Amino acid sequence: MSFMKLPDSPARPLRSALPLVVVLTVLWGTNWVLFPLAVREVSVWTFRSTCLLGAGLLSLGIARGLRLSLHVPRSQRPALVMAALVYLVVWNVGSTYAAVLIPSGQAAVLGFTMPLWATLVSWLVFGERPSSRLVCSVALAGCGVACLAYAARHSYASAPLGFLLGLAAGLGWACGTLILQRGGLTVSPIVSTGWQLLIAGVPIAAVAAATGSGPAFVPSWTTLIVVGYITIVPMALGNIAWFSIVGMLPASVSGLATVMVPMVAMATGAFVRAEPLGPLQLVAMACCGASLLLVVLRPGGTAKQGG
Repeated sequence: MSFMKLPDSPARPLRSALPLVVVLTVLWGTNWVLFPLAVREVSVWTFRSTCLLGAGLLSLGIARGLRLSLHVPRSQRPALVMAALVYLVVWNVGSTYAAVLIPSGQAAVLGFTMPLWATLVSWLVFGERPSSRLVCSVALAGCGVACLAYAARHSYASAPLGFLLGLAAGLGWACGTLILQRGGLTVSPIVSTGWQLLIAGVPIAAVAAATGSGPAFVPSWTTLIVVGYITIVPMALGNIAWFSIVGMLPASVSGLATVMVPMVAMATGAFVRAEPLGPLQLVAMACCGASLLLVVLRPGGTAKQGG
């Protein structure tokens, strides 16, 4: 699927994806607050490699249980591998470190600058000009991000690496999604998800093994439960939902379909960890909600129509 000009009639593609968008919003939005708990006893690399490899095996196991073929055509493998490395490796490492270094809700917002990057990259690299409606939607989402960035400026000043890693995660996500959509994958989203998770888990596991030190130990039950939950729910089920959405919508629109995820992360962080939730954060939520609503009611896309 390429960036497309979506129909001017009611937003059938996005509306048909809305149940998945709702599921994804809940699964991913409540996930960020758990990252600091997951890495209290293990490294970010160990945590993420465990989640990726475990979620990949689970996804492929589900696919086998549904009697789906795990075969990926040879011509589609380069896109699958490249998308996994650009999206899942960069995203998982960058977003986790960002959530540890700065408030988790703020890290989520930076990571979810994905639609801004997707629109910019598609325009500059592929020459696909976005419609005025899509530009307005992205601008509203950008205003929401700007509000949150200003509100969290002191956190970013004390941990600039967290800010940069959060943005890098969003850029990696956007580039990986564009690669995947242009790869012409014909396999099931469950199969695609499983293979991408496994592919991304290998280099991260290699770094975890190379940087590991000290005696082996069994983490506490709290850490095991948190890592297990993240592996099964947001990583396996959440990524299956996400790659299903990617197959239904252009990258910029699919990204905008997730703009409420960082808002849920902000609210969860405020409730669980007493992270800030004031007027600027509420304005940001309104901007992101309006951005999504603008696309849902009458979506815009880019200048080209394609299949």
